[in-house]
Amino acid sequence: MKLINITEYISFGGETFPLILGPCVIESRDHTMRMAKAIKKITDKLALPFIFKSSYDKANRTSVSAFRGPGIDEGLQILENVKSEFDIPIITDIHLPEQATAIAEVANIIQIPAFLCRQTDLLIAAGDTGKPVNVKKGQFLSPWKVKNIVEKIESTGNKQILITERGNSFGFDNLIVDMRSIPIMQYETGYPVIFDGTHSAQIPGNAGNSTGGLRKYIPKMVIAAVAAGCNGLFMEVHDDVENAKSDSATQWPLNQLENLLVQVKHFRETVVESG
Repeated sequence: MKLINITEYISFGGETFPLILGPCVIESRDHTMRMAKAIKKITDKLALPFIFKSSYDKANRTSVSAFRGPGIDEGLQILENVKSEFDIPIITDIHLPEQATAIAEVANIIQIPAFLCRQTDLLIAAGDTGKPVNVKKGQFLSPWKVKNIVEKIESTGNKQILITERGNSFGFDNLIVDMRSIPIMQYETGYPVIFDGTHSAQIPGNAGNSTGGLRKYIPKMVIAAVAAGCNGLFMEVHDDVENAKSDSATQWPLNQLENLLVQVKHFRETVVESG
């Protein structure tokens, strides 16, 4: 498996197990900085590599009136503040090819949203930056189809690619996670695979004008994904989940994060790494 280096100390596909954590959307500068500081305190305590995630624009909200974020200019400035003040690498979403250059100036990893994972121009623009690209596998794709996405990015000469599993559509308004997808994508592409523990718990659109979900099952799915051999973990985290401005049904509560990460670390050390 290819080793994807993000910083001098953080890489996917090796012995370490990086975490991508943060609130779904940038709600304000103060909230974003507070969340980054709080999450870093937990990951430092547990000696786990941490990459901060938050979106400057949620362009695929269920309702046209839903909160989308501050936009690219203010959003990237806030993410730059997080990066410089706390020395945390950054990952954020790209929605349009023309955003690639600006995002690459701030983000350590450019993320392709699941609904946009087959958009050739978007993949090429992200690949052309030379930055690592994390592709969220679309809910509509089998794991075998991801190889075609990877080849689009590789066509730019960029071979710093990550894939994130986040479940598949199953009937109406439901997602199912097939844990075989993790080793299948690892084998078929040769690249590391991350598991998205929070989006995998969604029930898209079932809350009327917003997405619902089943938060209580997130820990079980996370442990199952670790057992399946994922190379990292993605989770959206919020300090007030009931009032979060996006994905309130599935963001993981900040006050429960340490306990879950302790379980993940213990499981990896006692079961996965011991073989």
